[in-house]
Amino acid sequence: MTGSNREFKSMRNTVPHNRKGYTPLPIKNGLNATRVRVPESHTYSNITAWDFLTEVITGQRHRHPDDNDMALQQRFDDGEVVLRNRTTLRPESQLKPGTDVYFYRIPAPEKPVPYDITIVYEDDNILVADKPPFMATMPRARHIVQTATVQLRRTTGIDDLSPAHRLDRLTSGLLLFTKKRGIRGAYQTLFANREVSKTYTAIAPYKEFETPLTWHSRMEKTPGEIQGRIVEGEPNAITDLVTVEKIDGTPYEAIHGQQPQLAKYILKPHTGKTHQLRLHMWQAGVPILGDPVYPTIFPEEAEDMGIPMHLTATELSFKDPLTGKNTLFTCDSQLFNN
Repeated sequence: MTGSNREFKSMRNTVPHNRKGYTPLPIKNGLNATRVRVPESHTYSNITAWDFLTEVITGQRHRHPDDNDMALQQRFDDGEVVLRNRTTLRPESQLKPGTDVYFYRIPAPEKPVPYDITIVYEDDNILVADKPPFMATMPRARHIVQTATVQLRRTTGIDDLSPAHRLDRLTSGLLLFTKKRGIRGAYQTLFANREVSKTYTAIAPYKEFETPLTWHSRMEKTPGEIQGRIVEGEPNAITDLVTVEKIDGTPYEAIHGQQPQLAKYILKPHTGKTHQLRLHMWQAGVPILGDPVYPTIFPEEAEDMGIPMHLTATELSFKDPLTGKNTLFTCDSQLFNN
C-alpha cells in the first residue's frame, strides 16, 4: 500500500458522495459518483490512477466482496474514472497530490428495508414521500441503496431528485424532495432557516402532563458517539408538547410485548438538534416505544426491522418559496409491522 496509514485515513474520510454542486459523472442507477482526493503528500507524487483507486477501494469499511481488480478494470474500460474537467483516466494515468478523481462506488450488500416508501404528493417541482423506519434519507456509511433518495430515484426515474431536509433513519414520516436542480436551494433554505412548521407523533408510556407545554434544554452530541446528552447551559433545543392522548396498546403489544398504558404524544420542535425529540421524551420520563438508543443502547448487530421506533413526522407546513402559497402536507402515524 502506498503512503502512510495516517495519510490514507485522511483520504478515506473525504466526503464519499459529491451531493452538491458540479460533478463530471451523471447519476447512475440512483447513485451519485464518488469523489476522492489524492492526499497532499510527497508519498503520493505521481501515483497511478490504478494504484490510487485500488488503495481507496481496499480501504473501504463497507466494501462489496466483488469489487476486485476485474471490477476496477471495467470502470476504466467504460470511461467511468475521470477528473473534475471530465478527462478520462487510464489505469497508468499519473496523478498529482490534490487531484480529485471521480468514479462509481459498488455498494456493499445491504439488508432490504421491509417497508414501502410511498409518495404523498407530487407536482412539477417537488415530491413529498412517507418514509418508513430503518430507511436513511441519503446514502451514508453502510446505508447506500436502502435509502429514501436512491429508492425514489430508481422508482420514479428522476435522477435530480434530492431531499430538502432529513429525517433520522429510525424516524418515519414526511420527507420533501425537489425534482430540479434550479429550485433545490429555495426549499433547502426554507428548512435551514426553520421556516417550516413540523409536527411529529410519538408513541410512549402514558404520563400526565399539563399541555400544552414547552421543553427547553441544551443538547450536545459528540461525533462517533451514539447517544446525545442534555447538559447545563443556554438552551439550544426547544420542543412543544401539544397534546397527550391515551391509546389502545394492543396492536403495539403484538410487536413489542406487554406494555404499560400507552399514549400518543403530539410534538412540535422549534429547533433541529440531533435526536432532539427522542432526548426530550426520555428526559420527561417517557422514552419513545421501540427506541434502541434511549435509554438503553442496543447493539447494532441486534437490530430487528420488525420492531420499529414509533416516531413519525406527520405534518409539514410552510409558505411555498416559489408560489407564495401556504402549504400543508399530512400523513398518518402508521403501525409498521412486517
